Amino acid sequence: MAQAAQQNAGQMNIMARSLVTGRAIKRTQSIYRRTIDPATQPVVAIEPRNTGLLIGFQVNVTYNVAVAGGGTPLTLTPYGASNSFKNVTFFDLNNNSRINTSGRHLAAVNSMRAGRPYLGVDTFTGYPVAYGDYNTTLVEAAATIAAGANSDVAMTYFVPVAYSEKDLRGSIYAGVVNATMSLQLTLQAAAVNNRTLTGWSEAVYATVDAATAPAGVTLGNFTIEVLQIYYDQLPAGQSGVILPALDLAVNYELKETAASGITANTDYSIPYSNFRDFASTIITYRNRVNANGFMNPGDVNTWALRSANFTDIFEVRERWTQAWNRQVYGLDLPNGVFCFQTREKPISTVQFGNMEIVLDAADAQTGANVLIGYEAFSLTNTIGNAASLAGGAG
Repeated sequence: MAQAAQQNAGQMNIMARSLVTGRAIKRTQSIYRRTIDPATQPVVAIEPRNTGLLIGFQVNVTYNVAVAGGGTPLTLTPYGASNSFKNVTFFDLNNNSRINTSGRHLAAVNSMRAGRPYLGVDTFTGYPVAYGDYNTTLVEAAATIAAGANSDVAMTYFVPVAYSEKDLRGSIYAGVVNATMSLQLTLQAAAVNNRTLTGWSEAVYATVDAATAPAGVTLGNFTIEVLQIYYDQLPAGQSGVILPALDLAVNYELKETAASGITANTDYSIPYSNFRDFASTIITYRNRVNANGFMNPGDVNTWALRSANFTDIFEVRERWTQAWNRQVYGLDLPNGVFCFQTREKPISTVQFGNMEIVLDAADAQTGANVLIGYEAFSLTNTIGNAASLAGGAG
């Protein structure tokens, strides 16, 4: 009987989801537009509107980086404009932190979901129509900024609340009056930094070497625009608004944390926390500062996904993880960035430590560490009993 009830609930959820996506009106409305000085207001708190079935937010940020004559020339870091936000946090109606991650991880997830660089365009030569890359307000940043020059920087993110517009797991029915949500954006005040391991991975621009500090650099005000995307005019039945109850009971989470203490030629375990289904894991191995990323090819021996009984679901050399990157994104990620997409068969955890991803590094420089970005599902009624996912930039 319990199994039959569960199947019936699942069928009802699918029917309700189909009614919402097929009949409701998807709205996209501007809820915030301000120009902010990152030095005096590093955190921007935005209160979403309590209306409809919330899917997510489109967030655009633009600003200018200028180098005075005689100042320090700058070069774009591997993560570049995606580091415009140091942190993005979203609290739901129950004050659960569903998103607590960096701009770089959010941008990497956006691109993974799109199957290509998010909002990137192809360039064509010899085609008799003027298709190209002309919009400089979506994603843009000069590769270098010389002394006496400047560059506008633009970055657009999608902050997902639901898994997708058709798969409504994680969506929030916001038509309430007794609770509020919060979207918090932490601006990257250190958008220009020294060319150190930290600066190279967390800044937008860096200097030519670690010994040279940014000089004569002016970081302009950030202009931020936020659009709220939601379903309105939801279908209704005899008992009121029709909603996918099982989808609403799911939290869709994006979190990032950092870990250190890596030793060469020794297994380094990164455990998954309990009561969650992990759809992807994006890991940055910060070992070096070079033109193409954060490590040299060959700095990693293998990556493995290991269960509690020491059975490896996979154990592959670095080259095959790069092949997986190409399958997901259609191109190579910066050296040292690895995407483990498990959407078709999520990594499901019952207790903390029963699943872990294992790094076997061939080389570990002083201070080597990893940034770990998680994409996961959890159930609202079990999250209070689960071990937390650490969040925030390392």
